[in-house]
Amino acid sequence: MSNPGDQDTTPIESVTQLAGLLAAGSKPQDAWRIGTEHEKFGFIRPQATPPGHAPWLPPPYEPGGIHAVLSGLRDQDRGAWHDIRDTGALIGLKGREAHRGASISLEPAGQFELSGRPLVDLHETRAEMQEHFDSLRPISDRLGLGFAPLGFHPFARREDMPAMPKSRYAIMRNYMPKVGTLGLDMMLRTCTVQVNLDFASEQDMARKMRVSLALQPVATALFANSPFYEGHPNGLLSNRAHVWTDTDNRRSGMPLEFFAPGFGFEAYVEWLLDVPMYFVMRDGRIHDVAGRSFRAWMKGDSQQGLEGLTPTVGDFEDHMTTAFTDVRLKQFLEMRGADAGSPAMMLAQSALWVGLLYDDAALAAADALVHEQPWESYRALRAAVPRLGLHAPWAGGVLRDLAKRMVEIATQGLRARARKDAAGRDEAHYLDPLHEITRGGPTQAEAWLQAYHGRWGGDVTRIFDEAAI
Repeated sequence: MSNPGDQDTTPIESVTQLAGLLAAGSKPQDAWRIGTEHEKFGFIRPQATPPGHAPWLPPPYEPGGIHAVLSGLRDQDRGAWHDIRDTGALIGLKGREAHRGASISLEPAGQFELSGRPLVDLHETRAEMQEHFDSLRPISDRLGLGFAPLGFHPFARREDMPAMPKSRYAIMRNYMPKVGTLGLDMMLRTCTVQVNLDFASEQDMARKMRVSLALQPVATALFANSPFYEGHPNGLLSNRAHVWTDTDNRRSGMPLEFFAPGFGFEAYVEWLLDVPMYFVMRDGRIHDVAGRSFRAWMKGDSQQGLEGLTPTVGDFEDHMTTAFTDVRLKQFLEMRGADAGSPAMMLAQSALWVGLLYDDAALAAADALVHEQPWESYRALRAAVPRLGLHAPWAGGVLRDLAKRMVEIATQGLRARARKDAAGRDEAHYLDPLHEITRGGPTQAEAWLQAYHGRWGGDVTRIFDEAAI
């Protein structure tokens, strides 16, 4: 979303103009980069829990909570970060100098997110992730807090989750219950990891969209990491993925239009214009226009809250952030199907998609792989994997069979890239956790369930010490 003062105020004249905005993201292959975004739940350690409060619940914005973490990071590395504010409240940090291109932001209940810089290879991704954790740890330790990347909060209720002073979230909290039963859970009780990747052209974008969107449910199964609901197993391996099946289906999921032969930048704009609006920003403030039509606004039709306002390119850029499809198009592609997980698994998520999409031979092999089944089969997987994971039926076998082929193609893609670290290792070793899973090992969710029924003795709060970064 645009920050106050950053909006492009160019008036919108046509769909072609907006398609050109997306096309401007096209880059030659040697300029492709990797951006990784990862969220984690904060928790209050028992020794720091205020009287009358339960331990392990998320910290408030203030006192002694998320605001203190943000200001601590800013002050710890002076000059490297500057404030992002919303009506005066500190809601994030924008990177400078060595952190230029990165930002730290808050999800609706204070889930803490690093949006990483565009990086050359996965070795840089690993280093950035480690640096972030190392910077965060002393501040959170001083405050008696911790952070754990999990797909769905393992025991907190909706009413246990704090609110952050971010204007768009107030609009979403009001609107979400009108369009789905689980939207508030998505906002308050989920965390994800996503990787952002480039494309060379409209044709390259469409091919990468087709491949990555079809295979996104396989990634959901591989990275499943949310098997608990309010303290107990609820029969799901990815409760986060289940939540997305009834959040707001007009802006979510795997739209069939994205698989159409003529899919491209204009087709995406046409789809997005019919996604209901959330807000517009004017004079540094966010205004609630939830449910209004961007298409009608472009045509000049009068709508409450938009009277006298001319839609701008900046408005459309903000509107793009309110589409929640499993793969989202901006001036790059965002892979959005995975639960947040351990650092090794978060790196594996980035490695999987880089391996599949950034090598020509690997992308051709992945494209051939997804063409073996109709698009509706992949879309049907989205409903099956939250409960069944890699055991979901697939093409006469189970989904683990497809996942194994997918990971093997990605491995070949990373080896072909031949990006070596100081020890001479290429990027393929970041896929090691996925090879173990596809050979029959437990996913993160399955490992947590084993612990719950075993060494934890049914105490799900034990997950925080073991998952903390």
